[in-house]
Amino acid sequence: MTTPTEATRPDGSERSPWPALWALVIGFFMILVDSTIVAVANPAIMADLGADVNRVVWVTSAYLLTYAVPLLVTGRLGDRFGPKNIYMIGLVIFTASSLWCGRAGDIEMLIVARAVQGLGAALMTPQTMAVITRTFPPDRRGVAMGLWGAVAGVATLVGPLAGGILVDALGWEWIFFVNVPVGIVALVLAWRLVPALPTSTHRFDIPGVLLSGVGMFLLVFGIQEGSTWDWDGRIVGLIAAGLLVLAVFVWNQSRTKGEPLVPLSLFRDRNFSLANVAITTMGFAVTSMVLPLMFYAQGVRGLSPTGAALLMVPMAVVTGVCAPFVGRLVDRTHPRYIAGTGFTLFAISLFWLGAVMTPDSPTWQLLIPLGFVGLANAFIWSPLAATATHNLPPARAGAGAGVYNTTRQVGAVLGSAAMGALITARARRPGARRRGRRR
Repeated sequence: MTTPTEATRPDGSERSPWPALWALVIGFFMILVDSTIVAVANPAIMADLGADVNRVVWVTSAYLLTYAVPLLVTGRLGDRFGPKNIYMIGLVIFTASSLWCGRAGDIEMLIVARAVQGLGAALMTPQTMAVITRTFPPDRRGVAMGLWGAVAGVATLVGPLAGGILVDALGWEWIFFVNVPVGIVALVLAWRLVPALPTSTHRFDIPGVLLSGVGMFLLVFGIQEGSTWDWDGRIVGLIAAGLLVLAVFVWNQSRTKGEPLVPLSLFRDRNFSLANVAITTMGFAVTSMVLPLMFYAQGVRGLSPTGAALLMVPMAVVTGVCAPFVGRLVDRTHPRYIAGTGFTLFAISLFWLGAVMTPDSPTWQLLIPLGFVGLANAFIWSPLAATATHNLPPARAGAGAGVYNTTRQVGAVLGSAAMGALITARARRPGARRRGRRR
């Protein structure tokens, strides 16, 4: 990797960046947990609010849609107005809408509240990565990204477990109410501990904002709803239109004078480009793994939602314990070797897991490969984030973080849609139900 220049040296280096990072990861953990926590609560929400399956699915879809679509814009807002300011605005929106979700009296109100909650999450997420980039020097960024990666990896796995426990003990409303005290604490800590970093004075790229928003909405919405509409011509048209608008967006960015929404020069950095491809792949793989695992645990093994979610504990624990140590290793060696090891281990672990997912396998045979999946997660998240941010100048940290988190979310949406389509197709095959009954 290249030696950092003056443009890539951190801001605010006279104070320790660790208190700010700890303050930020509380909110980051909360918003990622909310990406997966609702899945376990869907049956309870359906029964309490009298909703059908098609509408209750939108409780999750609305959140993921408004979370993924604005990330390119919200990352740039951090560059323009300061990551601390945008993070705190997003945290207020997220916390208030969590209370709104818990108080929702019908499914329509809950869906709207979740959409607002997703917007708050979109405002927050790029700022956490941008603050790390701007306050930690590249040669000490691996440990920080290790913590960030541990939080990201653990949070997405903890969501189903926390959801199952809260729904069983207190009711579905508490998967949202629990965010309120946590959000208040996170807001106070962010206000006191996160530094106010210098801002840039460029004019905002309004055409870029509109094109990216429309293109991302059409693409993500089309992918999300593909299985619901049986991938008919309307879905193909939406996805094609989204790709076309995004192509126009890229063309517009290449011709924009001044400061574009997404400076395409970011992609001249090979490390940044490859890290984005890799995190898209990782988002796809993790999301597409969880869905069939939950169906297997509940449908084949007959586990309760909480029992099924407990299968995720080895992954969460191993990722959380190992990621900071991997971060230290990232500071001493090239991240590509660590990430390569992680992806290899991830592939082997998934093959192993698939081989033991039979009706008669004892539980311990599932827990071992799941633990190795957690180890692979630890070897992937931190090196990729450190690679993506290594050469980012402070003035473009938000833009880079927005792109990185957008590609991660798009990968997750693609993984969920692909696995949903595969499961639906297999369920419709002649004899599928008959084979299922014989088991």
